[in-house]
Amino acid sequence: MRWLLVGCCIVLCGSVQAQDVMPVKFGTVTPADFAVTAARLDSSADAVVVADFGNTSFALAEDHSYNPSIWGLQRGWIVVFHHSKRIRILNRKGFAAATIYIPLLAAHGTNKMDEVKEIKATTYNLENGRVIATELDSKSIFREKVSEGLLLEKFTFPGIKEGAILEYSYTERSPFFFSLQPWAFQGGYPCLWSEYQLEMPAYFNYVTLSQGSLPFKVHTENFRLVNFGDYNYYNTVTRHVDVLSAQANVVTHRWVMSDVPALREEPYTTSLNNYIAKIEFQLASIQAPGYTSVNALETWNSLSEMLLKNQYFGEDLGQNNSWLKEDMNTITAGAGNDLSKAQKVYAYVRDHFACSSRNGVMLSNASLKTIYANRSGNNADLNLLLTAMLTHEQIAADPVILSTRPNGFTNKIYPQLGRFNYVICKVTIGPSVYYLDASDPNIGFGQLPVQCYNGYGRVVNKEFPRLAVLSADSITEKASTMVIIGNGEKGGLEGGVQLFPGMAEAAEIRKTVKAEGEQEYLKKLRTSYPAEAVISGLEIDSLQLPDEPLGIAYNWQLALDSTVDRLYFTPMLTDRYRDNPFKAAERSYPVEMPHAIDQNYILTLDIPNGYSIEELPKSEKVLLNTDQGYYEYILSADEQSIHFRSRIRLMKANYKPEDYTTLRNFFAEIVKKQSEPIVFKKKK
Repeated sequence: MRWLLVGCCIVLCGSVQAQDVMPVKFGTVTPADFAVTAARLDSSADAVVVADFGNTSFALAEDHSYNPSIWGLQRGWIVVFHHSKRIRILNRKGFAAATIYIPLLAAHGTNKMDEVKEIKATTYNLENGRVIATELDSKSIFREKVSEGLLLEKFTFPGIKEGAILEYSYTERSPFFFSLQPWAFQGGYPCLWSEYQLEMPAYFNYVTLSQGSLPFKVHTENFRLVNFGDYNYYNTVTRHVDVLSAQANVVTHRWVMSDVPALREEPYTTSLNNYIAKIEFQLASIQAPGYTSVNALETWNSLSEMLLKNQYFGEDLGQNNSWLKEDMNTITAGAGNDLSKAQKVYAYVRDHFACSSRNGVMLSNASLKTIYANRSGNNADLNLLLTAMLTHEQIAADPVILSTRPNGFTNKIYPQLGRFNYVICKVTIGPSVYYLDASDPNIGFGQLPVQCYNGYGRVVNKEFPRLAVLSADSITEKASTMVIIGNGEKGGLEGGVQLFPGMAEAAEIRKTVKAEGEQEYLKKLRTSYPAEAVISGLEIDSLQLPDEPLGIAYNWQLALDSTVDRLYFTPMLTDRYRDNPFKAAERSYPVEMPHAIDQNYILTLDIPNGYSIEELPKSEKVLLNTDQGYYEYILSADEQSIHFRSRIRLMKANYKPEDYTTLRNFFAEIVKKQSEPIVFKKKK
């Protein structure tokens, strides 16, 4: 009996261990592998990640150099990341998974950068029961520069067909230690197996930052002693260079998730990267051989100090910049106070400098004087120049670094500079604070693009790098539409429409009209009306004056068939929600609108000649969670005309997942109500 129990235990343990082993062998594809689907996770999936494996380890640099300073340890070591992945394409929509992007970091102003090697990619198709392999040609691998500090290595699999299996691998060698390769267990496609291993020598100590609510199938740690080879060591006592052997205890962390559901982007999402299940690593300390442990984790104060001394960020901000004096006298001429002076300086940079790129926190050129002379630069160039010009005029101005909404959140505790991708300027005049972005030619003083409202930024100054609160809840997009329609002299209905868009919409309209012209914008306006409606006489007020409200006016005409017994007229001619923006039945992450909403629509409509009102939709007011918003639909009529007002008011921009159903039902009621027509009956 005892032997039977032992045998059962052995079988059981073997079964458990088998469940913890990766289900595929990379490089080997059989006909049976083409039966893999995502049915048990998502029957509507276009592709499925069969297996995703990553491994990060440390190695001595090829020159085996070692500097006795703590940062010399970094120069003597490199981080090696290996990645292998298998994907099965289920239908043609899944072809998007066949294009691969490998991000590579580069140190601004140096030749240090990530290096990717051994890229291998193969497409496997099943034809007449045989597996046919098509390998990627190395000439089909391209490199793209995204910003000063980011490159992309990209390629697309050859010979893709529905049902194909795609498999690729590569090795990346990096000199950067502050943050290791992050690992996302979740993505846009269901994943059957996702595994990440980290082999970390005892020299290095990292803080692990995890995100998401999905559980790990496996999370283990194993220890072993590893000899990494020899390195040169400068002995500060003997003042000789000794050759030492780099031996260290290495802990291998292993994280596994299985049957991971896809996380698909829904409307009003800043970045899915904020919510996917993933882990990241931030360097906390280094224990160099023969030295005490040194803290490597920056504080916000030390990061701010480092940036202000950096020639590619704040070095020029601390200078006199006397070369600005003559031009500044001209730019600020006639300014009666500091606010007027700041407005003139801001408008000058905004209107006279071209923005070449809207991503990054470092200068593209080490000299603000050169940027000023070139009259162009990236977002950081223009806003750091603005900061220097305001400082020259003795106006309190500081740069603010932030992460835009598409870029994702930053960590409030750990100052991870790589997570920031944008620079704006903070100006303090008396008790008032203004945030400025001179890189956007379509916004006014004290305004920011909506992408900047991603929670908060960090003020970079000598005293204390405070938080700059930039919550989307704090801004309200106020927009109004006024429509007056009467009976035309030649029959039918005709009248005028006036639009007063909010700041964000006005900026987009200015951008569109400048790029495409007023006639193209008029065409887009026509698409919101029935084909039989005629739109003409477009007028746009303050198009070239971003500090002023934008006003749009045009004429509207609609021919009527006076022979029909009934006319159906929907009072919401424009600004109408034709579909509910929240289509998914459930949502596992927050709703993040770019701003709160206050949309007003007013209509005055003459009753068409020869008709009377047969049916008038009922007025209604719908509340959102009692105090978070409301929708008003108010309709009244007299003998000659109809008066209508619609208002959508959302008091905040961000909603928790538990509020999703209520918000979805709220917009469903708006869609329903706005589609209800007024019915006119022909007089007998």
